[in-house]
This record gives sequence, C-alpha cells and structure tokens, in this order.
Amino acid sequence: QVELVESGGGVVQPGGSLTLSCVASESGFNFNPMGWFRQAPGKERELVATMGVLGNTNYGDSAKGRFTISRDNDKRTVYLQMVSLKPEDTAVYYCYARRPSRRADYWGQGTLVNVTS
Repeated sequence: QVELVESGGGVVQPGGSLTLSCVASESGFNFNPMGWFRQAPGKERELVATMGVLGNTNYGDSAKGRFTISRDNDKRTVYLQMVSLKPEDTAVYYCYARRPSRRADYWGQGTLVNVTS
C-alpha cells in the first residue's frame, strides 16, 4: 500500500509563506502526476497544483502566481511553496499521487493550513 505523508502545515499570518512537503513510500518515478489538492470547510476538494514525472505542471486558478510546485523523484518528495497567503487559502491540503501502472490514485491524510491574523 502506498503511503503519502505530508508535513509543513500550520498557522500563518496573511501575507506569510509556508512550504508543504509530501514523502511517498515508493519511488517518485512511479507516480505521474504528484501534487496537491485542498479542501476548505464546507467546500469541495479542489486542485492546487500537480506536476508530472518529467516536470510538466498544472495549477488551479487560486494558486497561479503565488504557489510553486516542485518534486524530487529521488527523494520521493513533492513540495508546495506558498507565498502571499490569504485567509481564503485556509484549508486542509492533501497530497495526491497517481500510479499509472496500477491505474490507482493515492491520497495523504492532509495537513491543515490556517491563515489568520
């Protein structure tokens, strides 16, 4: 069973920055793509950003210009660098990975980001 373990969430003031990390239990080369989704209270889960194994990216509208996704396949890790955070970025952020060889999607347990003054 694939495990995805997130870290880096927390409380931050508006305008602040956070970097999330997600480590997979298997080689990063197995997953295409890896990335991040988020779910705010009372809202549906939405795309934040994904990155393919070759580095191609896809950003949700809320992330464009402020968030940067990156991955290190050797370290089995995907990162999400977030700057200029807003209260509306408050959500549980979930790591996501798709393993094409098994046609399977995997999710982490989530890490809470709370943007508040």
